[in-house]
Amino acid sequence: MKVLIVEDDRILSDTIKQCIEKKYNVEQAYDGYEGYMFAKENIYDVIILDLMMPEMNGYEVLSKLRSNQILTPVLILTAKDSLSDKVKGLNSGADDYLVKPFEREELLARLEAIIRRNNGFFLNNTLEFKGLKMNLQNRTVTIDGKEINLQGKQFDLLEYLIHSKDTIITKEQIFDKIWGFDSDTSTNVVEVYASSLRKELKKYGYDKYIKTLRRVGYILSDS
Repeated sequence: MKVLIVEDDRILSDTIKQCIEKKYNVEQAYDGYEGYMFAKENIYDVIILDLMMPEMNGYEVLSKLRSNQILTPVLILTAKDSLSDKVKGLNSGADDYLVKPFEREELLARLEAIIRRNNGFFLNNTLEFKGLKMNLQNRTVTIDGKEINLQGKQFDLLEYLIHSKDTIITKEQIFDKIWGFDSDTSTNVVEVYASSLRKELKKYGYDKYIKTLRRVGYILSDS
């Protein structure tokens, strides 16, 4: 699961990262415009968004994302604690609103609640697709009860495909989500891992569900 923190206070941003990085893959942006540019790639599972920032404030970022049909769940994390601020944030498209200062346990609980609400098939740390089950906590995969051996990025790629079921995801989106913007490898690595993932799934007849769109990307579909 990948989280974007959009917060101009670098010390606070690092504190938030330390609170959640044991459970989530975290990236950081330090002003509203940078946050918007990251978020519009639509590769994050949750965005933690401050309101008072340079370049673009949080309301502007949120409004622009929603107007462009970027529906990534957003948790507003801000010092603005008035009722009108909360109402404005939620009406702008935020999924939750947490006031600073915050407790680590509450932040984690709210993130997990947002993920549960926005992924109805994600229950008890498990993803399911037909007879395939992924346990996200211990990173194991079974098909019809038989465990299959997926390593590292193979697991991450399958998780992303299932999360995005019936949706085309580009090689660039996959690369940015799994390897990160600052990776020193190239997008060709996506094809390598897609091929190795298919090879493992083929043993169970599940490779047919991963469809390649030439020069675009991939889609997982049972149709």
